[in-house]
Amino acid sequence: MDLAVNHRRLKLDGYEVFYREAGAADAPVILLPHGYPCSSYEFRALMPALSDRWRLLAPDFPGCGYSDTPAGFAYDFDGYAAFLARFLDDLGVDRFALYLHDFGSQIGLRLAIMRPEAVTALIIQNGDIYQDAFGPKYEGLFDILGRPEAEARAALAKAVTEQEFKAEFLNDVRPELADLISPDLWTLHWALMTPRRKEITVDVLAGLQQNLAWFPRYQAYLREHRPPALILWGPQDGYMPEASARAYLRDLPDAELHLLDGGHWLLEVQLEAVVRRMRPFLERTLGPRPNG
Repeated sequence: MDLAVNHRRLKLDGYEVFYREAGAADAPVILLPHGYPCSSYEFRALMPALSDRWRLLAPDFPGCGYSDTPAGFAYDFDGYAAFLARFLDDLGVDRFALYLHDFGSQIGLRLAIMRPEAVTALIIQNGDIYQDAFGPKYEGLFDILGRPEAEARAALAKAVTEQEFKAEFLNDVRPELADLISPDLWTLHWALMTPRRKEITVDVLAGLQQNLAWFPRYQAYLREHRPPALILWGPQDGYMPEASARAYLRDLPDAELHLLDGGHWLLEVQLEAVVRRMRPFLERTLGPRPNG
């Protein structure tokens, strides 16, 4: 059985996209949009654990990871959602389950709103779309965003540092769990930052307040379409605590919810527990590969 993760590149609109792929080409697809400040690297261990039954695709967004940083790309959530649609079209994928994590959750849900008939299931892991369930760490961010634009952008730029990347990855987990989180996460992703990528990061962070207007649309999509959903959550998360997970049950009352001993980067500390819960859910909702 080949459980290898393949590291691939393709050209979209003249720029190069790096992506990770695992599993058979004819197996049901799971799309893995990454979060901030990360890349497809966050799914490096999850992918081989599921690739015996499913095809997993994890692209690096333009301006992130090993993908190019093309001029003229729309570096906002609409642009990233359109990128995912182009990426899937290029690979001939018309149905897929979505793993929703961090800002990948909001990008992924914009894709779902664009193509509701294509979404077979949702796996929701520390991705917030309920403003009233925000954790206390958001207070500092929205304090910055409430300042005059030039002042806010200067403050955001000062926060885009290797030390702040480290803080994002550790993010309130207990010390013994923090020891399980590899420093490769922040050192790798900081090493891939460039002056242009730092500007893009500031742009994306500055747009978070405007993105709140999309929250009711995400929620309406869930209520209207009721995709099968598995919620896997690390409540040791200063941005997205337990309340953020439970809020999804307002619009997805039939969703399966599991609170695991971890935080925002749950795959780093609870991979086995995540896989153990994902497999039966995916077998019920996606099924195995056609000849499996």
